[in-house]
Amino acid sequence: MAELECRDLRKSYGDRAVLAGLDLTVPQGTLTAILGSSGSGKTTLFRIMMGFVTADEGVVSIGGSIVTNSRDIHVPPDKRAIGYVAQEGALFPHLTVAENVGFGLPRGERKRGSRISEALDLVGLDRGYADRRPHELSGGEQRRVALARALAPRPALVLLDEPFSGLDAALRGEARAAVLDALAAAGATAVLVTHDQAEALSTGREVAVLRDGRLVQTAAPETLYRTPADLELARFVGDAVVVSGEAQAGTVVCPLGTLRVRGEAVIGPVQVMIRPEQIRVQRASGGSGVAATIVGLSFYGSDTVVHLELAGAPGHPVTARTFDGAGDKAGDEVRLLVEGPVMTYPATTPGSEV
Repeated sequence: MAELECRDLRKSYGDRAVLAGLDLTVPQGTLTAILGSSGSGKTTLFRIMMGFVTADEGVVSIGGSIVTNSRDIHVPPDKRAIGYVAQEGALFPHLTVAENVGFGLPRGERKRGSRISEALDLVGLDRGYADRRPHELSGGEQRRVALARALAPRPALVLLDEPFSGLDAALRGEARAAVLDALAAAGATAVLVTHDQAEALSTGREVAVLRDGRLVQTAAPETLYRTPADLELARFVGDAVVVSGEAQAGTVVCPLGTLRVRGEAVIGPVQVMIRPEQIRVQRASGGSGVAATIVGLSFYGSDTVVHLELAGAPGHPVTARTFDGAGDKAGDEVRLLVEGPVMTYPATTPGSEV
C-alpha cells in the first residue's frame, strides 16, 4: 500500500469551479473519510483519482509516483493499482462470489483460487460463500464481497464510494466494522467518500470536509467535532446550539451563562457554539443554572432531545441532548448548565441566534 497525495487540484465545467485548489494527503496504511454535501465535489475528486477525469491543474501521486498532472502525465485507470468499492457493491449478478472476487486477478491466479480465498478471509466471509450468487447474499455480505474484489489484486489504494448506502442501521454498523477490520488486516491505504456525518466520524482516522471544491478542515474526528474551523462547519458535522455572546479573556458571557472558551482567547462580540450534549437539564428547584421551559421532547431510544425556551430569550429555541429524560414533559420549568468549554466564532449579522 502507498501514500496518496493530491496537490492543488482544480477542475471546472464551463464557468463552474468544482474543485478549487484542493490539497489532500492520506498516509500509508490509513483511512481518510471525505465528508461533503451533494455538489461539494466528492464525485469529481474520486474520478480524478481513478483516472476517469483529468484535472485542469494539479497533481495526484500514489506511493510517490505521479499518476496524473495537468501537463503531460496521465496514467490510465487500469494501470493505477486502485481498488474501488462502488455504492451498493455493484457486483456482477451472473457471476459467483468467487468469480466476482477474482475478476481483477490475472487468469493464472484466478484458476489457482488461493488469492480469492485469502480475500474472502480478509473480509470475514467463510469460503463456503464462494459458489453463491449475489442474490443469495444479504446486503452486508454483498458489501464484503465488493471489498474482497477490490482487495484481491493487492491495490496501492482503495477508494470506497459511500459503500454502506442503502443498508439499515444494524447492517450498516456490521458492514462498517467488517470493512475497517479488512482494511487494517490488509494494511490498506483508503479513502472513503460519504455525506453521512456519523459514518465519517466513526470510520476515518482523519476526516476531510469538502465544501465548494475546497477542503475546509482535515483533522482527527474528535478534533473536527469539538473544534470545527468555522460556524458553518460546526453545524454541518453535528447538532449545534448557537447564541450570541461577549468574549473576554478566556470566557464568554451569553444567555446560557458565563462559559469557558476552547482555544485561543478572543475579546468582543462573538457567536457561541455549544453541542446539545454539553447542556445539562436540571429540575428548577436545583437553584443553579439558567431558567428555561421545556417545549417538547424527541425520543431516539439511546437519547432524548429536549427542546427548550430560555426564560430571558423567548422565541429562541435551544436543544439539549440527554440520556435520562424520564419524567420530563412539555411545560416543565428547568434550569440549564453547560459543561466543558465552548467554541466561539466572529459575530455575524443578527439573525436567528439567541
